[in-house]
Amino acid sequence: QVQLVESGGGLVQAGGSLRLSCAASGRTFTSYSMGWFRQAPGKEREFVAAITSSGGNTYYSDPAKGRFTVSRDSANNTVYLQMYTLKPEDTAVYYCAATPVIYGLRYRSTYHWWGQGTQVTVSS
Repeated sequence: QVQLVESGGGLVQAGGSLRLSCAASGRTFTSYSMGWFRQAPGKEREFVAAITSSGGNTYYSDPAKGRFTVSRDSANNTVYLQMYTLKPEDTAVYYCAATPVIYGLRYRSTYHWWGQGTQVTVSS
């Protein structure tokens, strides 16, 4: 069982930056690949970024590529999503998720555990 708690969301102006954190419980954090997803009102939850259990591979959606960076700190059981040059269309609830596998990380169904989400609002 893995428990995930996101933090770091908030209100930011377009062009600004935010860093989201996701703290994971348990002693086997390094066994899990981690993903970030987001869900805007009235839309499906969509993939944003992921990092494999070793941290050796990262994956990004097209909107996130070049603006967002996913990283992990195994010493603190935390995964981060650093977001730069934020746009109003980035407004959503952001969720982190964990899975014991290293493939299919772009798909919601791959993930076994989810956090409760953190709201990111980007004003124009």
